[in-house]
Amino acid sequence: MSTLLDALVGVPNAAEPVPGLVTGGQMMRQHLAALKQAGCELIVDCRDPMEPRPVREPEDVVAAGLQYECVPVGHTRGQDATLQRVRDVLRDNVGKRKVFYHCASGNRVGATLIPYLMLDQGFEEEDAVATAMRVGMRSAELMQWALEYVKKETDSRKRSATS
Repeated sequence: MSTLLDALVGVPNAAEPVPGLVTGGQMMRQHLAALKQAGCELIVDCRDPMEPRPVREPEDVVAAGLQYECVPVGHTRGQDATLQRVRDVLRDNVGKRKVFYHCASGNRVGATLIPYLMLDQGFEEEDAVATAMRVGMRSAELMQWALEYVKKETDSRKRSATS
């Protein structure tokens, strides 16, 4: 287990799907200090800002010396631009600095990781879905949205390559 993942002991569905990226459900205030000590620099939250939470985000995150980014993802299928935004944030940060990406349970995190894992990390669909399940994904609707997005992006890449 990495020190980054060790910092998330007690967080539901805590996982490290790729080195330097830890994921999970809702953290508590004590996890912020542990994440900072483990070298984490960025917290990415995919909950709606109006959702209840025990940690005041972004206030507590920033006070702990971490950066905060919110990319709201609903509990049902959303806009493809949301999946693109999650990919952009992860692609711009993972591998350059340590990141904790979370929602309340890991469900939305798992689903929205699928495009990043497949399109940017080279995972096959079966491995990406298994990883998303391990991270906490439980919504077939969100999984289907993510897989349809990957198909559209893959088809678009193929069309661009042949033009």
